[in-house]
Amino acid sequence: MSSLPPIDFVQVFSLFLVLLFSLTVHEAAHAWTADRLGDPTARLLGRVSLNPAVHVDPIGTIVFPLVALLTNLPIIGWAKPVPVNPARLHPHWRQRFMLIAAAGPISNVVLATLAAIALRVSGIGDLPGAILELSVRINVLLAVFNMVPVPPLDGGNVLAGMLTGPMAEAFDRLRPYGFLILYGLMFTGMLYTLISPPAGVLLSVLLG
Repeated sequence: MSSLPPIDFVQVFSLFLVLLFSLTVHEAAHAWTADRLGDPTARLLGRVSLNPAVHVDPIGTIVFPLVALLTNLPIIGWAKPVPVNPARLHPHWRQRFMLIAAAGPISNVVLATLAAIALRVSGIGDLPGAILELSVRINVLLAVFNMVPVPPLDGGNVLAGMLTGPMAEAFDRLRPYGFLILYGLMFTGMLYTLISPPAGVLLSVLLG
């Protein structure tokens, strides 16, 4: 009779903290960019902040990630979406909305790069080194995953900002079905096929 491997609670706690911080920076980047581009909605709600409490979604930020970490399943997690009012982004609201969407993944690439630099420069090992490497890997995966061009992911909003005319209208009509499309990609394995190559390239550059 086989038994489950023992849970390394230090590793689980470290992973959770890295994920929480990475999601916090991601959402704060959305909020800060929206405010800079003319929409103060998120700032007025206190979302331009590195306080995780203002970004936490109880299910997506706490329950799902912890269950995944404790059961050795792939990590699934999200934070509260940053509200954006397109009416405050005129003129060229689509382009500004695209920049706001891109800010989140860009922030994760910046975090991954900083962690990789710190890892190389310091040369530290053991737990601090492991946490830095986790930060690189988690932020790369967050950035690449969120850039998949399916709404409501950031990549879907970036693509929406690039489209015009009938193509933009057709893409907007797909938005209510975005979660279904995303789940379909997950269950068929296509999501891994999409994110694995770019994530592998980024990780090889940062950790190679």
